Amino acid sequence: MIHHLRTAAELGALAPAATARRAVVMTMGALHDGHATLIRTARSLVGPEGQVVVTVFVNPLQFGAGEDLDRYPRTLEADLKTAAEAGADAVFAPSADEVYPDGGPQVRITAGPMGELLEGASRPGHFDGMLTVVAKLLHLTRPDVALYGQKDAQQLALIRRMVRDLDFPVRIVGVPTVREPDGLALSSRNRYLSPEERDTALALSRALFAARDRLAAQAALRARAESAPASSARAAALSALGEARAAADAHAVAAAQPGGGADAVRAAACAVLDEAAASAPPLGLDYLALVDPADFSEVADGHTGEAIMAVAARVGATRLIDNITLTFGAAP
Repeated sequence: MIHHLRTAAELGALAPAATARRAVVMTMGALHDGHATLIRTARSLVGPEGQVVVTVFVNPLQFGAGEDLDRYPRTLEADLKTAAEAGADAVFAPSADEVYPDGGPQVRITAGPMGELLEGASRPGHFDGMLTVVAKLLHLTRPDVALYGQKDAQQLALIRRMVRDLDFPVRIVGVPTVREPDGLALSSRNRYLSPEERDTALALSRALFAARDRLAAQAALRARAESAPASSARAAALSALGEARAAADAHAVAAAQPGGGADAVRAAACAVLDEAAASAPPLGLDYLALVDPADFSEVADGHTGEAIMAVAARVGATRLIDNITLTFGAAP
């Protein structure tokens, strides 16, 4: 039987045994299999003797004017069932008055420069509100480990930064994005999409996968170039013989450069998104960015190492985000 907790006092009374560890999974409800994956991972981390607490709270501080606070899905009874089946011990679902007894808090967490980029630029104040409630919930739940989905990559990066900068005694774990069989990242907002809008929304993941495939192709060309130093001469010879397709391939190998390729990867994703913008219904792109995971600044064409490609767009009235991690300079 799962515990349904509504107040901080009830949560405090459910403290785990002295030797047990507690994991927390923070959500805004409308739980789906992505959340269930977080809960199952939390259970695996703390073991059968540990305690897994799921928070369900639609935080008004992180919704701006004109955003979907009022229409955000609230499905608490279903959430309790999903959490229990995934292995949670308790769901802490406080009211706004319980979390903010004096109304909006006067003292808040500020996300800093990283919080002003991408999602922060599109949704001013969003990350300040998010970090403020995360800080409060970390204090209230007092977990040993807290788990968040990598689909919200910028949110995860900012939580990690807050925990590091302000010395929160908690381990932050990112869990890979869970996708539908067709590639669409699971989101509570997917339920707003009509069948036609959902088809258009698939362009987000297709764009990311196109970027990933382009990067893999570039890495393969570089590997071939390293093993075929005479490819320029071979390309010229094939051209002279009229072997146009083979010559074009040889020229591509000859032109392959070590490292880099960020611009080509961006272009591959943009081609998919441009096509979706002309579809019916159209995709309205908010941003496509290829950023350094450390600070979410755009990477240059010669970048090596990890980068996050992040995309946000509207389809109809629904705003969706997605991302993928890419490694530049890796072996194919």
